[in-house]
Amino acid sequence: MSKDVAASPFAGELFLLLATEGRLVLDEASADEVIAGLERTLALIRARLRVMRIWHQQPAGRVEELPDEVARDVVDAVFTDLMAPGQLEQAATELPKYIEAIRRARRPQPDR
Repeated sequence: MSKDVAASPFAGELFLLLATEGRLVLDEASADEVIAGLERTLALIRARLRVMRIWHQQPAGRVEELPDEVARDVVDAVFTDLMAPGQLEQAATELPKYIEAIRRARRPQPDR
């Protein structure tokens, strides 16, 4: 296994493979809950990335000049990127793979 793969906290391709092979299986209710959570997380990640893009395009702005709510969003997004550089972008790429894998792994509950 390569060093990069071992160091990555994401496994989207692996989940897709397992789901395609039928080795990752979830009942409908569990799958729906997981998908909803992943979709919420992906929306938050994309929002943070948007905030960071907008912030980086601004001419030498100052956080103090922003409305409080926007300033908090900028500080959160920039701090997250400082603590884990590139992880938001990677998560935005990987989470759709997780969502697709869970959709493939979703199995209807058998009638009782």
